[in-house]
Amino acid sequence: MRHLILLFFCLFVHFGFSQEINANVTIDAKQTGQTQLSVFNTLETELTEFINRNSWTNQDLEPHQKIDISFFITVQELNETNFTASLQIQASRPIFGTDQVSSLMNYKDSNFMFSYNEYQALNFSSTSYQNNLVSTISYYVYAVLGLDADSFEEKGGSDYYETANQIADFSQQRGSGWKKSGSQSRVNLIRELISANYNKFRVAYYQYHRLGLDQFYEDSKEAKLQVTESLKDIISLGRSRSSSTVIRVFFDAKADEILQIYSGGDDESHQEIKNLLQDVAPVHSRSWRQIKS
Repeated sequence: MRHLILLFFCLFVHFGFSQEINANVTIDAKQTGQTQLSVFNTLETELTEFINRNSWTNQDLEPHQKIDISFFITVQELNETNFTASLQIQASRPIFGTDQVSSLMNYKDSNFMFSYNEYQALNFSSTSYQNNLVSTISYYVYAVLGLDADSFEEKGGSDYYETANQIADFSQQRGSGWKKSGSQSRVNLIRELISANYNKFRVAYYQYHRLGLDQFYEDSKEAKLQVTESLKDIISLGRSRSSSTVIRVFFDAKADEILQIYSGGDDESHQEIKNLLQDVAPVHSRSWRQIKS
């Protein structure tokens, strides 16, 4: 009996304190003219540890299964403990059967203002607002967790999106960068992901990754067909919702990958998908023009 109790305790500790994120935080303070201040290095270290040591889900993952997320914080101004910055989030997940990764997010948040005292504790709660630094970083962690889960299971990211939405609800009245209007709004991104109006996107997102990318090692022709069909569904939704944040975030993350998929050595024509991509995401015209027609 004693051994069973000890085993249960070990399992509880093991699963209760699992880490799912492999995060890297980089802070660029050149624009402040105060790069010699230790607070920048301290913040970089503390944020990295906060993300990597926190248990964001109930999963227990091997190192190679963890989601890679990079946070690039460019500080424009520092006034005592008040930071004015921008935040670039890049995240990826592995492609099954290969040593390659697929980009989940490549997003710039230009309105990232927060207060931070050197060495202050960074604590996250999903049921209350702590501060804008913790809320914003935690929000994007859960948004990425949701995208990753959606890529492996149809609508698998719902719980993570709901947590991100809860963070947004708590933060709107007290933090900056949470306004509802505007295509750059954090709130818009998560509201779209949990909206029934975007169910088609989430189904296509799963098809693109799990039935498409993850199957290239086994049947490249069928996998490419799945990718094409999923893109057509996403493009169709994008045409009806031209100001969609989710559609823009998708193509910002996937433009280079899509170019690679349609730049293979086969002789089939890609003119149709090329035209569709040009129509819905013209900002990436440079990539689309390189697709083999």
